[in-house]
Amino acid sequence: MGAVHINAKDIHYTQLNEQIRTIVARGGKEIILDNILGQRFIADGLRGENVTITINGVPGGDLAMFMSGPTIIVHGNADHAPGNTMDKGTVIIHGSAGDAVAHSMRGGRIYVRDNIGYRGGIHMKQYMGKRPILVVGGSAQAFLGEYMAGGLLIVLGLNDAAPVSERGVGSGIHGGEIIVRGEVEEKYLGMGAKQQPLTSEQRAEILPVIEDFARVFNIDKEPLLAAEYSRIIPAHARPFANKYTWE
Repeated sequence: MGAVHINAKDIHYTQLNEQIRTIVARGGKEIILDNILGQRFIADGLRGENVTITINGVPGGDLAMFMSGPTIIVHGNADHAPGNTMDKGTVIIHGSAGDAVAHSMRGGRIYVRDNIGYRGGIHMKQYMGKRPILVVGGSAQAFLGEYMAGGLLIVLGLNDAAPVSERGVGSGIHGGEIIVRGEVEEKYLGMGAKQQPLTSEQRAEILPVIEDFARVFNIDKEPLLAAEYSRIIPAHARPFANKYTWE
């Protein structure tokens, strides 16, 4: 089966997702969705290692929620929570995304070329061999990496603004790491988060991810590979221990 085109103009998201599932169930590997305008839940729970869905337009909330395997390429912006609890696969957004990008994500990769909204990476988590990765080319708003429990979150600040210049960065973080190009002002760090320079070993670990991001979006990788980065991690294992009363 060759590439399947769907003109999604005026199609309700329920019918659209039924069509996508039917195509994949029949062995379809490449789906192109045109005229997407706010349809929600695209590719939610979808499985298939070799399935690629290209979206021309702006998908609605919870894109690729619970997805395990496929690749989603968005030529446009995306609404809130793309990659919500995603298990495996790749989401590439050639634009910006809304709030709660990668909410509770537990595997796979999300690349956002431009900016994201509030609470990006909230409650990202990892288990054994699964480590979710979120890379943001532009900047992120407040409460980045809130309650983060695992994974890797990188913000590059390629839009001539600071990667993060709002409060609550890493608030309640108790696992994983947030990497920013340059530094985050201390006043923006959330409760339970601390910032430190990268070691040479840590730098060597993230550079292949940054290089892959640059390749995907055809960005000059050399300034990114040569840049200085900071690492935000948990200050201690139980950031809110003193907020509870134990008998």
